Amino acid sequence: MVLTTPLNEEHVALGASFTDFGGWNMPVRYGSDLAEHHAVRTSAGLFDISHMGELRLRGPEATKFLDQVLVSNIAILKIGQAKYSLICSMDGSVIDDLIVYKLAEDDYLVVANASNRHAVITAMQDLMDYGFKVELEDQTEDWGLIAIQGPKAAGILQRVVDVDLSTLKYYSIAEATLDGVKVYLARTGYTGEDGFEIFVPEAASVSTWRKLLEVGGEELMPCGLASRDTLRLEAGMPLYGHELSREITIFEAGLGRVVAFDKGEFFTRTILFKQASQLKHKLYGLVGDGKRAARADYEIYLPGGSEPIGKVTSGALSPTLGYPIAMAMLRADLDLPIDSELEADVRGTRVPYKVVKLPFYKRER
Repeated sequence: MVLTTPLNEEHVALGASFTDFGGWNMPVRYGSDLAEHHAVRTSAGLFDISHMGELRLRGPEATKFLDQVLVSNIAILKIGQAKYSLICSMDGSVIDDLIVYKLAEDDYLVVANASNRHAVITAMQDLMDYGFKVELEDQTEDWGLIAIQGPKAAGILQRVVDVDLSTLKYYSIAEATLDGVKVYLARTGYTGEDGFEIFVPEAASVSTWRKLLEVGGEELMPCGLASRDTLRLEAGMPLYGHELSREITIFEAGLGRVVAFDKGEFFTRTILFKQASQLKHKLYGLVGDGKRAARADYEIYLPGGSEPIGKVTSGALSPTLGYPIAMAMLRADLDLPIDSELEADVRGTRVPYKVVKLPFYKRER
């Protein structure tokens, strides 16, 4: 059965096109992918991301548990802070990447990808059998989750919330009242722009969505998954199932910095330490000439080479930059330097690409 978010009828009324994403019926676009993308880069966009999983962990050993289960140092988080992290199985394979929010002492909100929510819950429940004093509650259906992203996002949101958003730092979370509704505001996002993810009680999702569109006016555009994907690609952000998977290690994905080996022992420390020096592939950023974009699974070659050296994980014609960009998983032994020339097989034609440093786009701060 395909699930729907609390905002499904709002999307229908706005004329959205839909797709099955992680088992959820989600809006791909409302009109033009390009217009929605550019709205986020130049003004602000509004996204329904209520398909994401919200897991609440509470108890006297919640911090200790998360420090054992996740690869990052959770103990250093202060109340109101957030951290990007990953959860791995005991063989070191990546179950999911997620964000951890510390709401209070021994009280955390963990946001997982929609398609991996149940896998994360299962993994955590299995590890709770080690005797940790912690309770896990799946609150996904209790919350609506709305993201407002873009250079004008803070100004629009400030019109309807009772907290000074200038005091809410990047990767932090705070309680607030939005048009009379108690919410959590997190200064996080998946677009490369400044913005907020708003955790709103499920019953107030529609009124909150409508209020934001009302106060945003022409400065705010509803946006679907298509623009969200090109935005995150430009920002060099990984997507599970593309740059991350059970077959791609943390280190091959270029996320070794997320692993806190110095925090002491944790469940997967030993296997991850071995993986760090055993890379078969490595994630690269590539840019191409012209307008022909190499898409996911297109093969990459050395110039004139007969054997592929890897595949594109995500690729598109960048709406912001105007040329093709791609992230690709290539042979690690090649250790390709910046500006290395490569070729992508785009539907039977070799197209020149070169290696660049990620991200492709970085907003001015």
